[in-house]
Amino acid sequence: MEAADLSHHTSTRFNAELERVRSKVLAMGGFVEEQLRRSLTALAEGDSQLGQAVAQDDSKVNGMEVSIDEECSRILATRAPAAGDLRMVVATIKTITDLERIGDECEKIGQIAARLAAVERPVDRYREVRHLGRVVQEMVRNTLNAFARLDAEAALEICRQDRAVDEEYEAIQRQCITFMMEDPRTIRRALDVMWVVRSLERIGDHAKNICEYVIYMVHGKDVRHTSFDRIERELAERASQRG
Repeated sequence: MEAADLSHHTSTRFNAELERVRSKVLAMGGFVEEQLRRSLTALAEGDSQLGQAVAQDDSKVNGMEVSIDEECSRILATRAPAAGDLRMVVATIKTITDLERIGDECEKIGQIAARLAAVERPVDRYREVRHLGRVVQEMVRNTLNAFARLDAEAALEICRQDRAVDEEYEAIQRQCITFMMEDPRTIRRALDVMWVVRSLERIGDHAKNICEYVIYMVHGKDVRHTSFDRIERELAERASQRG
């Protein structure tokens, strides 16, 4: 009986540790999501101070990554988790790496926004960039929700959205090249815009990566470098087998 009580106590503490790590990841995700919002606001409003503030906040994201990574390493060393718990810890370590890289891209956007604030803004206030930014923001938000709920179906749908981000990114790139060819005076600003949309495209890639980790946590299936149709087919087969 005492052994059973001890086992239950240990299990309860372990679950609490996993939940604490999960909460920290979501807090880190929320901070990065706010970084993205602020960096795009700085760009649209020509706010140099806000852009610089976003860039400076990257150190906080780095600190969060280190803290969570150390806690995951401790859990691996002291708890020796197995099965689903092990998948969660491994996926968490990968997730915070992608969140940290999203923070890096937000830092770049903030720096560029601060630089562009010194030049005249276009009449449309970077309308196409702001639209792509909203799409990517929604993608990041939905990714964090999928992680919080361990929703593999939502994660797969978000992975599909990355195609639209890539297409919009390429369209803006082509538009910038056209502007530079028609008016060499726009070259400096167009290059900066191209760097911003490149960062947004990469943020979409990192969000997709996190969604792949969610699918891995839920189904134990590594879906990296796998077509969406094949992923959907295999997950449907697994669901029918369980049913």
